[in-house]
Amino acid sequence: MLFIILKLIHLFSIVIWVGGMFFAHFFLRPAVQKLDPPVRLPLMRDVLGRFFSVVLILVLLVLLSGIGLIGSIHGMASKVGAQFSMPLSWIVMTVLGVIMMAVFGHIRFALFKRLDRAVQAGDWAAGGAALGGIRKLVALNLALGLVIIAAMRFPIG
Repeated sequence: MLFIILKLIHLFSIVIWVGGMFFAHFFLRPAVQKLDPPVRLPLMRDVLGRFFSVVLILVLLVLLSGIGLIGSIHGMASKVGAQFSMPLSWIVMTVLGVIMMAVFGHIRFALFKRLDRAVQAGDWAAGGAALGGIRKLVALNLALGLVIIAAMRFPIG
């Protein structure tokens, strides 16, 4: 039962994170492009601030549930005297997932802070630059997330 709960937490957290990036990148961002910077940048700061607060929790849930899932499988194998070897697709998922977490950390703790400071100061050029950097790294994380999903749907080892 614990294994199922961990797997659901892991899956739901990933779906919300990747789905949120997809929505922000392909629907929200193009829609707000029509707004002037003094309106667009505070709006994006507020939306992204809420989203990034949730993603911070999701990152922890993905990490902890992933460790729990690997530990559970290892434990099950040990109970029956089997040797556990992580499949290549799990290794790919783990490595890319850790990279995604690091990229998110840079987005949240560096670029988003720049955006927030720029909006507070009314420096729309600096805010636009920070938002542009966020957009590029969100696109990278979205691509990585989709690769992970594909690797798990079509395992490579």
